[in-house]
Amino acid sequence: MNHQALLTPTTLGRHILKNRIVLPPLTRQRAAQPGDVPTDLMALYYRQRASAGFMVSEGAQIEPRGQGYAWTPGIYSQEQIAGWRKVTDAVHAEGGIIFAQLWHVGRVSHTALQPDGQAPIAPSAIQAQKVKAFIETSDGAGTLVEPSMPRELSRDDIQQLVALYAQAAQNALDAGFDGVEIHAANGYLVNQFISAHANQRTDEYGGSLQKRLRFLREIVQAVAAVVGPERLGVRFTPLFTGTDQDRVYIGLVEEDPHTTYIEAIKILEQAGVGYLSIAEADWDNAPDLPDAFRRAVRSTFSGHILYAGRYTAERGARLIEAQLADLIAFGRPFIANPDLPARIANGWPLNELAAASLYGGGAQGFTDYPAYAGATQP
Repeated sequence: MNHQALLTPTTLGRHILKNRIVLPPLTRQRAAQPGDVPTDLMALYYRQRASAGFMVSEGAQIEPRGQGYAWTPGIYSQEQIAGWRKVTDAVHAEGGIIFAQLWHVGRVSHTALQPDGQAPIAPSAIQAQKVKAFIETSDGAGTLVEPSMPRELSRDDIQQLVALYAQAAQNALDAGFDGVEIHAANGYLVNQFISAHANQRTDEYGGSLQKRLRFLREIVQAVAAVVGPERLGVRFTPLFTGTDQDRVYIGLVEEDPHTTYIEAIKILEQAGVGYLSIAEADWDNAPDLPDAFRRAVRSTFSGHILYAGRYTAERGARLIEAQLADLIAFGRPFIANPDLPARIANGWPLNELAAASLYGGGAQGFTDYPAYAGATQP
């Protein structure tokens, strides 16, 4: 099968990408404790996958209140910045490009994860449903739990959060990242402000769609002012259908997802954002995004468009050939195949994913996946 569309170079801001294959942000829960600090093992993991056109780090919480899962890395302390510097140095040594994903879970958290056992924060005091947080129960062990009831953010709180996003963006630059991605997907904090399900405010941050988009707009402007819009990406999950499955999380389905997200994308276009990342439904037998939405995304946004969601090489190449996408992210296949671009280019078979070792642990299921036998790993 010809996957040439995935293998052609392109530019992203100041960077020349060697291919259109992206490692998306993938939670692995292996940060060092205490302190949620990136490790040498994490540096090896990203280094192994540096043959991607570019990579986006696993989500890094921008402050302690932003954590919803034990053992995920932060990007707010000097120790964390130093840990991430090991990661970016390792990636750059292989000629790779890596962006940091800036993450705040908002209400998808638990008092056990919050400073001083406080309530999580959210646009409105509405408890998250059909979602789990993950807390540590003993050294190296944990369990999924229902999120705690959040407290509603004040206007001052919101402005402080915008400043925290900007500071996290500066921290990412200090750590050597090539750019940043704002996590505005999967029902986390920015998505909570966008969603009518989670945001029932009556001030300038809630009510109409444009008011619900205000938090996104302010964060995009603040982060772009730090890193430059060409080094900024934003991730959305514009779901058009839901699932009753109780899961770690995928996001919220709006009454009119098409209009909601096209209006959100207009904010990115106005700011000159470098790329838009769209994470599609990833549960079994989930429907594809409507073609009308994909076409509207392309006509609305002039930057690079990245899609993720159980893509095969064939399906991804077709979307690029149709000029509806510029980049395709491969999550689970890239976890199991550190040399994924070479495997796609040469038609080599793929390693199988060890699902039991996705979250937490050490090298097993993290850095021990082999490159293709007989081939030199990029």
